[in-house]
Amino acid sequence: MTKHVGDQPRDHGTARLREYTRQERESGTHPAVAALHSRPKDRSGDGRKTAEYARIERGHTT
Repeated sequence: MTKHVGDQPRDHGTARLREYTRQERESGTHPAVAALHSRPKDRSGDGRKTAEYARIERGHTT
């Protein structure tokens, strides 16, 4: 009589997943990252407003 499928030992090793992620990581940059780096850098007034609000919050009014 053969063993039941549930009686077979399972291999819980992570070597396959580790190698897959290593290959993905070393294959190059992700297209989303390249798109973010290629966007033009524009500065709006929002950054200045945030700095001013933080300055006021810290108690520096002048």
